[in-house]
Amino acid sequence: MSTIADVAARAGVSKATASRALSGRGYVSEHTRRRVSDAAEELSYVAHSSATSLATGRTGIVGVVMPPVDRWFFSELLAGIQESLFAADYELALYGLRDAAESRERLFDTVLPGRRFDGIIAVGIQPSAHELERLRRSERPLVSVGPQSTDAMAVTIDDVEAARIVTEHLIDLGHRDIAFIGGSGQSTTMSFGDLRRIEGYREALRVAGLAERAHIAEAPSTMPGGYEAAVEMLGDRRRRPSAIVGVCDETAIGAIIAARRLGIAVPTDLSVVGIDDHQHAEMFALTTIRQAPRSQGHEAVRLLRLAMESPDAAARTTVSGSSLVVRGSTAAPR
Repeated sequence: MSTIADVAARAGVSKATASRALSGRGYVSEHTRRRVSDAAEELSYVAHSSATSLATGRTGIVGVVMPPVDRWFFSELLAGIQESLFAADYELALYGLRDAAESRERLFDTVLPGRRFDGIIAVGIQPSAHELERLRRSERPLVSVGPQSTDAMAVTIDDVEAARIVTEHLIDLGHRDIAFIGGSGQSTTMSFGDLRRIEGYREALRVAGLAERAHIAEAPSTMPGGYEAAVEMLGDRRRRPSAIVGVCDETAIGAIIAARRLGIAVPTDLSVVGIDDHQHAEMFALTTIRQAPRSQGHEAVRLLRLAMESPDAAARTTVSGSSLVVRGSTAAPR
């Protein structure tokens, strides 16, 4: 079996130059690159990832840390990351973030520091636990999706603005009893983004003079979670709100299903809004804030490659816009 040394000898270059030419990482003139490529083809040489790593100092692997992908947003985001990494000839090592504090501590303190990556993309981490700072101590190129830092690359949506916009949409329609489903308000049990969305909801009510009417129903950010919370909330006619803000589209869709089963017409008797523009949002005529998680995944990889190729590059943050999509789940109250 041919080795990189054989290819280098055939092309008349050093092993380091041959490795750079074949890996595409590092400067090599086009003439030399073609010569090395021809030599490798003549010798039927296939690069071994471990050998390439030793020769170039790079692994060709990007670590991705993110919550379980059973939520639509995270599965779409991961798809975008994977597409861009594959196009750039990088492998992906995925590490799931669990809610349990002990497993998260082990991941950030033991597992990730012991792995070799060319860079890390961190999704949905907890600023309150200083998880971003702990990743930065590894001194590897890093991009965060969601929580952001002034001195790190980041891709984010303004969660406060997103929740504020959909809540103001309901207020503008004339709603005054607006409930929020999907949060306990406790940073230990909620994602940072969900907490920020509660802030946006509260801010919109406060500006409208409705702060005392805020009602937050604790629920997982899922369709079943939204369904269960809405059944309990809507079952009491005397305390029933005229509108619901879901922390995400899954929660909002769960609330719509609950309303239908209780005989409550949407939007005639109840308006519902979400955030994300889930793949099923159109099916349920859900008014929502449009996000493009797959595009955010592409952008995260672009920023990470920039950080890997130019370690001294200034930190950049890409903020996705919050565009309101009005469908048939909202209307003026009776």
